[in-house]
Amino acid sequence: MIATSTDTPTTTSSTSSAASSASSSGSSAPSAPSGQALEEMLRLARRLRMPYLRAHAPEVLATARAQRWDPAEALRVLLAEEIAGRDEATIRARRKKAGFPAGKTFAVWNETASSIPQATQQALRTLEWVDRHENLCVCGPSGTGKSHFCEALGQAAIDSGRSVAWFAIDELGALVRRHRADDSITKAIARLTRVDLVIVDDIGMLPVGADAAEGFYRLVDAAYEHRSLAVSSNLHPSGFDELMPKTLATATVDRLLHHAHICLTDGDSFRLTQATAGKGVKPLPS
Repeated sequence: MIATSTDTPTTTSSTSSAASSASSSGSSAPSAPSGQALEEMLRLARRLRMPYLRAHAPEVLATARAQRWDPAEALRVLLAEEIAGRDEATIRARRKKAGFPAGKTFAVWNETASSIPQATQQALRTLEWVDRHENLCVCGPSGTGKSHFCEALGQAAIDSGRSVAWFAIDELGALVRRHRADDSITKAIARLTRVDLVIVDDIGMLPVGADAAEGFYRLVDAAYEHRSLAVSSNLHPSGFDELMPKTLATATVDRLLHHAHICLTDGDSFRLTQATAGKGVKPLPS
């Protein structure tokens, strides 16, 4: 049987005495922490690399004193500010690293004007297909919203805590050339597929060179059943053999479409429609 000591710790006695003294004085207002204590807390926050807690501490502690918050509540709010600040910084860094070309989001997307069925749009916007490592191919004529839709999905993926990389297909060709000299292309492609979603834009606008075709195949092969790809193209993937060697195109399309959603766009170019309606520029004074 373990004996339990009945001695009261000195710190507890001191705390009780201080509480009794404050009660007997008739003062119920909490004492404000000294400037020295605040400075010491800010110094410790700096050592712990908590810049957002440090930035909000004076305001939060002033509010805590004025509203008589429980100390645990004040600490909870300060930690929540730190977490929120870190999350926002992470999103900003991921958005910059993704390399989006235009910054287009669903905030400026007109889902009713798109030829993609609205139910399909909403299902894709859940991004559940990304978690399942499925692919997306958006195919159709120029100006029908393919790039905008893919970029908006990428922006939404980052906002939801996922990571994204954006490429034009000629950038994949440059990557192959850059790493061919030291035979490190496999490692370079592996680094690309560390993100949750890779977007390759505007396939079919121009003939695909041998290096770009190789880079695209390597990317599709590395991502197959491990990461999600979103591709925008003027051609249906079944026509990729018009852009690259048939054998390479067949192997690429086989892997790309195995777990893919295909969305076909049609209609007139949004850009041309706006231009002919006089909405492509700000009117000049007449």
